[in-house]
Amino acid sequence: MKPISYTVETKSGRARTGVIHTPHGDVQTPAFVPVGTKAGVKGILPSQLKDLGAQVVLANTYHLYLQPGEQVVKGAGGLGKFMGYDGPTMTDSGGFQVFSLGSAFGRTITKIAKGEENARDQGVAVVDEDMRSQHGQLAVIDEEGVTFTSHHDGSLHRFTPERSIEIQHALGADMFFAFDECTSPTEPYEYQKEAMERTHKWALRSLKAHRQNIEANRSQGIFGIVQGGRFEDLREESAKEIASMDFDGFGIGGSFSKEDMEGALQAAVKHLPEEKPRHFLGIGEPGDLLLGIAEGMDTFDCVAATRLGRHGSIYTKNGQINLKNEKYRSDYSLLNEGGVAIPGTEGFTKAYVSHLIRSNEILGQIIASMHNLGFIIALVDGAREAIRNGTFEQYREDFSRGYYG
Repeated sequence: MKPISYTVETKSGRARTGVIHTPHGDVQTPAFVPVGTKAGVKGILPSQLKDLGAQVVLANTYHLYLQPGEQVVKGAGGLGKFMGYDGPTMTDSGGFQVFSLGSAFGRTITKIAKGEENARDQGVAVVDEDMRSQHGQLAVIDEEGVTFTSHHDGSLHRFTPERSIEIQHALGADMFFAFDECTSPTEPYEYQKEAMERTHKWALRSLKAHRQNIEANRSQGIFGIVQGGRFEDLREESAKEIASMDFDGFGIGGSFSKEDMEGALQAAVKHLPEEKPRHFLGIGEPGDLLLGIAEGMDTFDCVAATRLGRHGSIYTKNGQINLKNEKYRSDYSLLNEGGVAIPGTEGFTKAYVSHLIRSNEILGQIIASMHNLGFIIALVDGAREAIRNGTFEQYREDFSRGYYG
């Protein structure tokens, strides 16, 4: 019996609810997955994640490989024990972070291209001018893997599919991803196709490396990743190819613009098997989450909630607001006025948190981050209930009307 399995429970159109069964517990889907890049969600204790409703946490292979090293994490008993979290865990392959040092280096291009702060927090290395002049392009991709220099100290490293899987075996997460090439959304068709075909070859090598490790094969599930950029025909081709492989689940990689997201997603999802879980990588904006759910995706991860919180922006039912704006100095309404109570943030007003943010008090960043993460988790949980009740489209429409106006 494989360590990861999926049960579909209810459907409403293409949207669905289900349960991902893992060695560390079940995940009710659809579900939002907080990102703990370096084995810690910024500003939030593992126990608080549970209070906020988080069911699973994702960490970053590239960063944990560089600091503290995968053997340190393995020595602690794996990612969950290392960070003091007893629920299901995931790791990515490190491909996106390595990509950020290659074709996107110096341009702070993210999966959906949104600027430097977003790049930093997704794990994209935004490197200083001295290192740039010394190393130029910090990653070189070939058919076998990627050679790159650390953004910490310039030391030389190499990832191949086999090495990425070896690292992720040591990290010990319940679910992890095959090594892929995540391209820039701006790359032309010819390169997207080349990168997609390379991703397919690496997927086979990743899968083989995992299945050959008997111990890991009994305790960890591997997900293949669909690529193809913003081009629907490539997404469709990639989905068919990856779906034909014996993965335990599937991820859809980013690398498309906002306007291309729906078409690229639809082209891919229809070729993925119903009986296995589907993860949408790097997606966390409220409308994008609801779009993904509507198209049949099960889980999502993104750093945006805590990133925005650290910079003073919060989600509300009427849209995103920036607490640094002058009008919030004396706004004594609650952070989530009229919305679901978010554990750990009850009773705090916009004026108070605005004051903390303006004063550079870390407490303000923590409260805002907890609020945002709780808001997003509650949004997805609400969608799950709406699917079960057969009211998802109305739920999506009502939320969008209030949030986007």
